[in-house]
Amino acid sequence: MSIVKLRSFLEKRKVDGILLRKRNNFSWVTDGRYNHIVRATETGVADLIITKDKAYLVTAKMEEARLAEEEAAHFPFECEIVSDDWFVDITPTIEKLTDGLKMVADVPFKDWEVVDGELTAVRSVMSAAEQERYRELCQQAAHAVEATCREIDPGQTEHEIEALLASKVYPLGIKPHVLMVATDERIRRYRHPIPTHKKLEKHAMIVICAEKHGLIANVTRLVHFGQPSDEVLKNEEKVNRIDAVMNLATQPGERVGAVVEKAILQYGEEGFPEDWKLLHQGGLTGYEPREYLATPETEAEIEAGQVFAWNPALPGVKSEDTILVTENGPEFLSHTGEWTYRTVEIDGQNVERPKILIR
Repeated sequence: MSIVKLRSFLEKRKVDGILLRKRNNFSWVTDGRYNHIVRATETGVADLIITKDKAYLVTAKMEEARLAEEEAAHFPFECEIVSDDWFVDITPTIEKLTDGLKMVADVPFKDWEVVDGELTAVRSVMSAAEQERYRELCQQAAHAVEATCREIDPGQTEHEIEALLASKVYPLGIKPHVLMVATDERIRRYRHPIPTHKKLEKHAMIVICAEKHGLIANVTRLVHFGQPSDEVLKNEEKVNRIDAVMNLATQPGERVGAVVEKAILQYGEEGFPEDWKLLHQGGLTGYEPREYLATPETEAEIEAGQVFAWNPALPGVKSEDTILVTENGPEFLSHTGEWTYRTVEIDGQNVERPKILIR
């Protein structure tokens, strides 16, 4: 369980406890429960204090009943709920519960050391249960994106396409962290395009970072009405190779930065030596769309059980899926098997990468 990993971390850190206020850490340690009301905030309406042998949920009285019945009742550990009025500063309550303890926190609080960066490494290696939740989420997210690509029509605005995708994931309890739509020339001009009122003519790119149980799936697909230009088709083939190089290089024991270095070399081989600079190339994912953005200098070592999402892009095209790192190579969690794919061979290894859906 995640709380066992967290308490092991506290022991190694030689501290008595930790204050968790961030949404992602709350979901991680509680096996997928939530502490937020407003989704656009980093922290929620309830804090967790975890010590070596106790756990407290600290919140306002106005939140207590729902949190007790719908969240804490499903925690994988015993937890005492402590509350005060919503108009009262909760800081003295936290101070009282931690009096005499050596504490750390995941956000700035008093003079306690902030250890959120260290927690990234701890929570990023997924348990078997987390991996199963991840598989389900990635399949749901990918099916939703692919269904949207099959259902949209020329003349719809990017906002209308965005709304269609949202209507497919919300009923599943999935909350989009990122929902990007670009059509036609906007795909070429912008590598990070948010939806606008522009109407679809021929070409659409649809992207989602989808959260459920705190985990986040990352998926990109493209659709084209009529035959794409030769340039787009050539760039599609090239970005598939870059993508394949990155995913196949994501092996236990490899340095994260080395994956980016291999991608940069492949960008050069494909005739676009500078394009890797036009968009971040992805990185470790999990309880954030990206736990961090990988660069050539990233020294972190890849571990089995971690989850990555790489997203190389060239003019008019992009490729992105969510993968689980295993000892036997990457498992493409968002591969549905119901799309149109290209088989790419890299150093004797074959991998299927998504092509543009032509309608």
